[in-house]
Formats: sequence, C-alpha cells, structure tokens
Amino acid sequence: MQDQPSAIELIEVVGEFIRNHAMPQLKGHTAFHALVAANALDIVRRELEIGPKAGDEELRRLKSLLGKDGPIEALNRELCAKIESDEMTLETPGLREHLWETTLTKLAIDQPKYSGYRRALEEKA
Repeated sequence: MQDQPSAIELIEVVGEFIRNHAMPQLKGHTAFHALVAANALDIVRRELEIGPKAGDEELRRLKSLLGKDGPIEALNRELCAKIESDEMTLETPGLREHLWETTLTKLAIDQPKYSGYRRALEEKA
C-alpha cells in the first residue's frame, strides 16, 4: 500500500506552487488573488497543525474556569456572558492567563509574523 501525502503536506505543496511558480507569471489583480489564496492555505495548514491541541487546551482551561463540562462553544458563550455581567473579571483566578493563551494561539494560526505576537513570545520565554 502506498502512503498518501497528509492534508498538511498537500496544502504546503500547493501553497509553494502558487508562490514559486504561478505568481511570478501573474500580474495585477490575478497576482494579488493568488497571494491571498496562498496565504489562506498557510492559515489552513497552521490550523491543522496547531488547532487540535490548542482546542483541547482551551477546553481544559474553560472547564477549570467555569467549574463545569460542556462543548467548547457553549463554555465560551458562558464565559463571555460572565465577563459581560462582571461576574468574572481579570482579577478572577486564571481568567487573564486563559485569555492571553487563547489570544496567542489565535495569532499563531492567523498572523504568526505579527510583531506584537513575536514580542509576546520573546517576553514569555
């Protein structure tokens, strides 16, 4: 049986093809749209690489903060409602850390070259 490339490998190869072979031959709006497509593939690749573990960690933090179990979407809605009603504030143990880790994870997926994200990682190390 032949091994098939993983979804991550396929996405990576298509993104490289767009950047290295297709884009140099394109002009104007078409080149811009090709770059947008390549960048979107990069986000999908990072989501596949980082997302599952990050989701598990976020769910664990939410369960700890709220003291209950449930789907991540429902727990996030409950957390938002508690923050909005001032039932939970940044002084609530664990909330500040949860929000910070969640933000850093989203940046790792969406904008890993963002200077503020890079600086936060350096300060964290």
